Amino acid sequence: MIIDLQNVSYRKNGKTILEDINWQVEAGEHWIILGLNGSGKTTLLNLINGYIFPAYGGSANVLGYQFGSCPIADLRKHIGWISHALSQNIPVCDTPLEIILSGKFASIGLWDKVSDEDIRQAEAIMEKLGITKLRDRTYGSLSQGEKQKVVIGRALISDPDIIIFDEACNGLDIFAKKDLYELIEKLAQDKKSIFFVTHNTDEILPIFNKALLIRNGRIHSKGDLKDVIQLENLQDFYGSDVDVFERNDRFFIHAK
Repeated sequence: MIIDLQNVSYRKNGKTILEDINWQVEAGEHWIILGLNGSGKTTLLNLINGYIFPAYGGSANVLGYQFGSCPIADLRKHIGWISHALSQNIPVCDTPLEIILSGKFASIGLWDKVSDEDIRQAEAIMEKLGITKLRDRTYGSLSQGEKQKVVIGRALISDPDIIIFDEACNGLDIFAKKDLYELIEKLAQDKKSIFFVTHNTDEILPIFNKALLIRNGRIHSKGDLKDVIQLENLQDFYGSDVDVFERNDRFFIHAK
């Protein structure tokens, strides 16, 4: 088991953001985390990454790191987090090479000394992602799709056990989305656990076999994808009359 959350709650400024979260993830599972804006998805990710801790005695264990009884900072080096919010915090003057190298230290900006081997590894990742030509450009001069690939490279350099795509399609055109989907499918073959956080069911790729639906800071439902993405369950989840249909192993929802 790579994630074990038991009775996890979190409060901020007197407001409950997460409440009674119980969630277990086995190695190799690929999860969709689905929820509307403000449902608690990003807070849950912050907890998994060790940026926040459970309240009220809840228990969290991620990749063998038991929160409250061992140093958590190193945990982040085992988790690749790709998010639109993260990309907005990257200095615009940094180069793609520097940004990818910073992933070894889970830092924003490259502040640590790197070795020749580190540089070779970063260059190999850039070649794999097809962005070698961007090596010495400034981050601020890149397109949104190019920035996304750099952030993915940053996540991959530490060879993480878990890769999280947090609203990763935001701002991408249809061709950049296609590139992203193809890359996710390739990463799924590398025996890593992939989490894809979204509020759009049409972004659920066939490689995902599990789903977690979160609403108002609580887990609404979880389990095998096709058991969770069902009409009656989704109507209850959204609290609205919706249609859901499947085409080419992809799910689509429309509000009536």
